[in-house]
Amino acid sequence: MNRKELVDALASKTGHSRKDSDAFLNAFLTAVKGQLKKGDSVNLVGFGSFKVVNRPARDARNPRTGEKIRIPARKAPVFRAGKALKEML
Repeated sequence: MNRKELVDALASKTGHSRKDSDAFLNAFLTAVKGQLKKGDSVNLVGFGSFKVVNRPARDARNPRTGEKIRIPARKAPVFRAGKALKEML
């Protein structure tokens, strides 16, 4: 499912227009991104949680040349499915 299909599904389930559904989706994504940017997590009971994890620096190899390279530390967004979602699948 891509973004357009998700907006269409939201519109059909809620009875609102596609424009309103797209605005809702944009607001939801903006709110989640804002919380993650602050370092907070977003927990949706029954669905899952979004959070930011710190990935430490590490050594790796370039598969083409075999040369050793250093991958710097970084922050990464992570989604973890909730119990109800896992059981449903």
